[in-house]
Amino acid sequence: MSTSKRFGTPLQASGERVMLLGSGELGKEVVIELQRFGVEVWACDSYAHAPAMQVAHHALVFNMADADALRSAISQIKPTLIVPEVEAIATQVLVEVESKDLRVAPTARATRLTMDREGIRRFAAEELGVPTAKYRFADTAEELAAAVQDLGFPCFVKPLMSSSGKGQSCVRSAADLDSAWRKSQTEGRVQKAAQHTAQGARVIVEEFIDFESEITLLTVRAVNGTTFCPPIGHLQVEGDYVESWQPHPMASAQIARAESIAKAVTEGLGGFGLFGVELFLLKNGDVIFSEVSPRPHDTGLVTLVSQDQSEFALHARAVLGLPVHAVRQSGPAASAALRAGANIALPAYDGVDRALSNPNVTLRLFGKPVARPKRRMGVLLATAPTIDQARATACEARDVLSIREAVTL
Repeated sequence: MSTSKRFGTPLQASGERVMLLGSGELGKEVVIELQRFGVEVWACDSYAHAPAMQVAHHALVFNMADADALRSAISQIKPTLIVPEVEAIATQVLVEVESKDLRVAPTARATRLTMDREGIRRFAAEELGVPTAKYRFADTAEELAAAVQDLGFPCFVKPLMSSSGKGQSCVRSAADLDSAWRKSQTEGRVQKAAQHTAQGARVIVEEFIDFESEITLLTVRAVNGTTFCPPIGHLQVEGDYVESWQPHPMASAQIARAESIAKAVTEGLGGFGLFGVELFLLKNGDVIFSEVSPRPHDTGLVTLVSQDQSEFALHARAVLGLPVHAVRQSGPAASAALRAGANIALPAYDGVDRALSNPNVTLRLFGKPVARPKRRMGVLLATAPTIDQARATACEARDVLSIREAVTL
């Protein structure tokens, strides 16, 4: 009997049907790659006209953190595979359906563990013994003060569940404690946090790591083994990605250490798919684990121009049970995020022609229906002979673009 992978036809009974939970710009690229294999995609999110919905076969709007709503959507769609693309999901439902033989990529357990910082930090540091920053957890403002006193200044306070740096603070003195606690409670996804007490939502307090640089090591687990992409360096502002580049320069011993940590974490999580493993590179050459996402990573947008297969193509292959082979990196490349500076109800973009006047620049506008301060609305991608030149080219192209309110008749 043949054991080869069989694919059908989209919108027909024979087709593979994927339910994508989260329909942002990363999900949009995943949809496109899944459709290259004739996969039917249902794009789900909490708001209409999200980027991935604009290219998927079907769209469904509901609160994915609502367990009953998620169960109902799964019953309606009857997917053959669920692919989570965001953190705000009722993961207990994914555990339920996976136990009934519905596939979740990479696994329901991996999605549940990585959705909050406590789950993944305890897993990495306490179960796997992977090196991490020192940390404490706090449920109240008083516990936060005690944790900070224990770890010392400066340190970081983060909600257990948030994205793009929301709710995070750098605490440099006791005077910063009150504002850090308030910020963690109002800007993080408090209502969806894994631990929520009457006093507030739990936070993680992390020691300050004086790192030389931070990288994302895209790690792919597929049917034929584990594959690593060349390391991606990145620049964050207030916890939010604004630039990335590939390949980030590292000594061979440091690369080997980073790959060893990434393999330990991803093997521990299990399943097939691409993982974005974030690591700190210390000045003494050591490598420290930071976080992991069981899905494409925002810093990996640079792979749209830097590799023969983007992180999205790799993720699609892996979650569909297809083999993944060694990645071919094409040379220095960089990305620069285009972020909005104001609330705009109907965004329009000026300067696209000027941004693309350089033949080495590529632009992706995400098509988000509304803009708000710091929201990523697009990305500029550039290639060049050196990383510094690629970064400068991407940033120059980004800086000639502007976002304004569209004029409609």
